[in-house]
Amino acid sequence: MTGRRIVIAGAGGFIGEHLIQKFRAEGDAVATIGRSNADATWADTRAIEALLDGADILINLAGKSVNCRYTEKNRAAIFSSRLLTTAELGRAVASVAHPPAVWMNASTATIYRHADDRPQTDEDGEIGHGFSVDVATSWEREFFSHERSGVRQVALRMAIVLGRGSALTPLATLARVGLGGPQFGGKTRGARQRFSWIHLDDVARAIEFVAADPEFRGTVNVSSPNPVDNRELMATLRRVVGAKIGIPLFEWMLGLGAFAIGTETELLLKSRWVVPTRLLSTGYEFEFPRLEDALRDILRK
Repeated sequence: MTGRRIVIAGAGGFIGEHLIQKFRAEGDAVATIGRSNADATWADTRAIEALLDGADILINLAGKSVNCRYTEKNRAAIFSSRLLTTAELGRAVASVAHPPAVWMNASTATIYRHADDRPQTDEDGEIGHGFSVDVATSWEREFFSHERSGVRQVALRMAIVLGRGSALTPLATLARVGLGGPQFGGKTRGARQRFSWIHLDDVARAIEFVAADPEFRGTVNVSSPNPVDNRELMATLRRVVGAKIGIPLFEWMLGLGAFAIGTETELLLKSRWVVPTRLLSTGYEFEFPRLEDALRDILRK
């Protein structure tokens, strides 16, 4: 599938930049919507409609990074940056004569509950509670409220995406300086909280796969079929970076570190156990199904 017109909203992050490079290399015409340095900027209704009218695919990745302290101001920005942009795209999709055949909207696998007892699948995953879950459910509700005949909508419930410039960076740094032991804390004792992840390349390939299947709609887990627990995550990282020791970190230590670098401890202490049953049952084959192969590929680059 080449020669398509693809519009990517919120393309300034590392996922968006990767998609732009991949699609253009395949011969697709890619246009962007963003706050600046884009083909159309938010609130420029006519420019956004011009890009969407006749486009083949719309991919929306817009939203303030959750890699921050959850202050009242940041919480409000996390919500508004997702809901307002999705609503703006929805109005544009509704108004143009020839809307995109496929609209894929970013979501997050964090929508599921803290799970250390069983995996959360596409078919029977249980929605959790808390700030991050409220963001995800509100985002998906806004997205699916803009249904239009002829437009196939898919919410991409992405696990933690691993690539250059991702959440992998602080974890690899911890491992290199000897602090790459298991992290203890949260609701799961013994550093057995699950870590669901996906390689950046598989995100792009899964998006291609979903776009090509006319029956694919609704929500889909975009994650590796082989999540690991925290101990295995950190042991694998130590192996890949060549660290001989890994001092364990307890919740109070993680809290201090997270405060120092301006983020939250949820990344490591929430147990995310997500399995991509829809992708697997429809024939998607992962390029990087195993964590160690994924880490070696990313860190080698």
